[in-house]
Amino acid sequence: MLLIAWLSFLIWLVLLFARGGFWRVQPAAPLSATTLHALGNAEIARRGAWPALVAVVPARNEADVIGRAVGSLLRQDYAGSFRVIVVDDHSTDGTADAAQGAARALGLESRLIVLSAAPLPAGWSGKVWAQSQGIEAIETLGLPADFLLLTDADIHHPADAATQLVARAILEDRDLVSLMVRLRCDSLWEKALIPAFVFFFAKLYPFSWVGDVKKPTAGAAGGCMLVRRSALEEAGGMESIRGELIDDCSLAARLKHRDGRDEARPIRLDLAERSESLRPYDDWRDIWNMIARTAFTQLRYSPWLLLGTVVGMVLIYVAPPVLALWLGGRAWPACAAWAMMCIAYAPMLRYYRRSLLWAPVLPLVAVFYVGATIASAVRFWRGKGGQWKARVQAQRDAGA
Repeated sequence: MLLIAWLSFLIWLVLLFARGGFWRVQPAAPLSATTLHALGNAEIARRGAWPALVAVVPARNEADVIGRAVGSLLRQDYAGSFRVIVVDDHSTDGTADAAQGAARALGLESRLIVLSAAPLPAGWSGKVWAQSQGIEAIETLGLPADFLLLTDADIHHPADAATQLVARAILEDRDLVSLMVRLRCDSLWEKALIPAFVFFFAKLYPFSWVGDVKKPTAGAAGGCMLVRRSALEEAGGMESIRGELIDDCSLAARLKHRDGRDEARPIRLDLAERSESLRPYDDWRDIWNMIARTAFTQLRYSPWLLLGTVVGMVLIYVAPPVLALWLGGRAWPACAAWAMMCIAYAPMLRYYRRSLLWAPVLPLVAVFYVGATIASAVRFWRGKGGQWKARVQAQRDAGA
């Protein structure tokens, strides 16, 4: 038991000091008005206008939130050409009508295009197929589009979001600028489980490593991804990730490490300060299903990686408090590991405006996530993997 305590202690030392400072993540600071004005003048002098932008929004049964999401896009104060394409992915709840109603209420119908997705082909995941339909429509309709904003139907953006994203992509010469939007954190279950979701994601994809061309790590958050159109085409388009369930990180990898390039291309991932998700998670089952949908996919459908993940989570999160409470002072390395865990979790709790008293119970939250990950594997083995909106997308032969 003392050996396990020491091992947990050493692991936390590595996580704190050799994992890209993942736990110190902060929202991206907005570019100043002076910077934006100077950039705008430079772009107008160079090309005559700000780059053209098209937002593509895949939507499947999102009638309860899409009106607010689309409304926030239509109200963007972007200085260049800007259009919004909603791709209705065979919804049965009036999603398309809700999107069009939001545009009518604002008197901005001309800025919105609503399409119906074609039947889902074999080998494509639903969201990627809907996105590809929207991007294809840009060409068909002859819309100008230097950048694409791939965003979800449940995301509310501040009015300057498009300007900030495009400006950062230009100033830093990045092919992808992504924001991990602030997830809703109001209900008891959200307060208990949502900050940990983002914490674990940042540990898996340290944001500083994502933005470093010298590091192989590539990650993105699918709720908000600004993509340079020419880079997407060079990377093979959406077809290059057609079967991916974790489409955001797969796209980030394609853009950062494009075939034929000796050096990685710069991309960026940050926490969002004001862009936020409208989707509620009022019940623990909602969060459980969100994790179980793709957790085993992240492990490449490998039973051995699943076993390693379970053992690792126990060593990192469960062993320190158990040994500290059981052995007391004799297990000071376990106490220290538990303390380091709380220190690492504190910035994410502050980001979500939660009390730091939630930090010591992170081990219980980790047990919940381990259970959902195991459930993800069981669903896959039963032929129900990747289930989302009544659509099963991960087949048993996916890991072959």
